[in-house]
Amino acid sequence: MEYYLILTVLILGAVVTFGMYLTITTVANKIFEKQRWDMRSKNIEITLPLRLQAYERMSLFLERISPNNLLLRLAPAATSALELQQIALHEIREEYNHNVAQQLYISTQAWEQIVNAMNETVAVVNQAAAEVSAEAPASDLAKKIFSHVIEKEIQPSTHALKVLKEEIRNVF
Repeated sequence: MEYYLILTVLILGAVVTFGMYLTITTVANKIFEKQRWDMRSKNIEITLPLRLQAYERMSLFLERISPNNLLLRLAPAATSALELQQIALHEIREEYNHNVAQQLYISTQAWEQIVNAMNETVAVVNQAAAEVSAEAPASDLAKKIFSHVIEKEIQPSTHALKVLKEEIRNVF
């Protein structure tokens, strides 16, 4: 009889101990999950505005380096084709260097499209400059750049801007 009593007490103690263990681990897991969720929402609260700002800045970058806007802004400052070419390339590089950190907040695909657009714009400027005399008026180079853009039918930055817009729509 004593063995049954001791065995019953041991089994009851084991069941109570196991029940307490399950209760404590369940409560602890819920607390940890809530902390993870709070941290995740805090991170989103911080990074979402930064991502939106990055998309805005990269859209502005693409607009500023588009040949139409670039030439309208820079052509009056140049007297020769060579000077316009140098000013345009310098402006593109400066804009790029100013915004290069934004790649942290946008997708790799979007960043690659932005870099491709920049490289295409540089190529159009250089290609047009190769077809015009260095001493020619800046307006001759501007006309040649416009003709290259018209031949392509799509400005270099148009596709990259479309990718950015699609990506931002997916965020929301």
